[in-house]
Amino acid sequence: MKSFKKSKIKLTASLNAVIAHFHQLPTNERVSNIVKRVESLDQNKVDITLKNIMVEFAHRHKNFEELLMNNFNRVEEIHGHLSHFSKTKKLLLGAFLTKEYSFQAAALFNPSIVPHPDQTGLQKGEQRFVMSLRATGEGHISSIIFNTGIVDAKGLVTLDESSGYFSVLKKDDKQIQQNSEIKTAEELKEFLDTNYDLISDSNISLSEKVIFPSSKYERMGMEDLRLVKFDDKGKSCYYGTYTAYDGKNIKTMLLETNDFNSFRVRSLHGNAINDKGMALFPEKVNGRFVKCSRQGSELLSIMFSDNLYRWENYQLLLEPKYEWEFVQMGNCGSPIKTDGGWLLLTHGVGAMRKYVISAILLDLNDPSKIIGRLDKPMIVADEEEREGYVPNVVYTCGMLQHEKLLIIPYAISDTATVFATVEIEEILNEMK
Repeated sequence: MKSFKKSKIKLTASLNAVIAHFHQLPTNERVSNIVKRVESLDQNKVDITLKNIMVEFAHRHKNFEELLMNNFNRVEEIHGHLSHFSKTKKLLLGAFLTKEYSFQAAALFNPSIVPHPDQTGLQKGEQRFVMSLRATGEGHISSIIFNTGIVDAKGLVTLDESSGYFSVLKKDDKQIQQNSEIKTAEELKEFLDTNYDLISDSNISLSEKVIFPSSKYERMGMEDLRLVKFDDKGKSCYYGTYTAYDGKNIKTMLLETNDFNSFRVRSLHGNAINDKGMALFPEKVNGRFVKCSRQGSELLSIMFSDNLYRWENYQLLLEPKYEWEFVQMGNCGSPIKTDGGWLLLTHGVGAMRKYVISAILLDLNDPSKIIGRLDKPMIVADEEEREGYVPNVVYTCGMLQHEKLLIIPYAISDTATVFATVEIEEILNEMK
């Protein structure tokens, strides 16, 4: 493709990207032992020890004292009433149950991208965006982070500068209203474990926010968020499907937000919710929600539902045809709507577990019909992109339409993320 361009912008994993996280010890007995040891310290030793901690760590985190006090409160919930502790002793105990976690030390990859809810203050032809990324740290635990930036009239991408501070979003304690579509006792139990709301300080920039696993179903990771701006009858919001992983099992979850300040995490139900890589269409088609999904670990399917949270049936959409997709196929995020049809990026896996990105075109009124398909990959790892955490992989979880261009952030070998730009019309013209 003649207009295909790769950006020089590269986002790489950083050891210095850290969050101060509650240190969850394996037994309450160990917590009690720490409480007793801190309790035995005289006030002078407490003051000296806490002062050294503040000197060493306070500059690395926003609202560090508040964070330590929050973790003290969690300790108090486990151990019991500790009101006799002085404030400095409370902070010190909180510090003993706090750890720094480098959430992207191992990898930073699989981006998704949507228009930013705030498009004010821009020059003509510019568009502000939100990009999510999968960040993986110690123990291969994946969390969700964000970047923001601007695409100018020529399609050039600029990322907003990061402050270098990061904060884990807090769980909202309010009770979640039960989903009326829950059918069984097992679904109810799962709902209570997995559904929660997240809140953040509106003064914290989006690039500082980290969504870290909060339920037992996702304790080993929140993987491959596929964001989409969803429009319905003139109103819009943002949905994102992701894979919750507990170390053995996977489950597709839904992240919802209107403003990227507060978030809702909701479970999905039904016989069709049994594999990875689900991507929601940006609007209803013929009054129904539509999703693409990988089923059977290797084929691309499509499904329709009257209810966003329940998906019972799916049908085959695409199976491997070309040698570069013989091992596995899937989508690369939600499609975009063009005059010619729904343009959907796909991924294929071939020999030597080599990943590539291609595209298909679906009928606007019946997206279960394929009306166009590239007979070659659109993005393939070049020699500089082949080496990394997982070699020979290019992968994306979403693209951004910008006038006549597609802006595609994609991960290279699960180690870094770069951008590609291509004209939409050129892709459509090359469809078979």
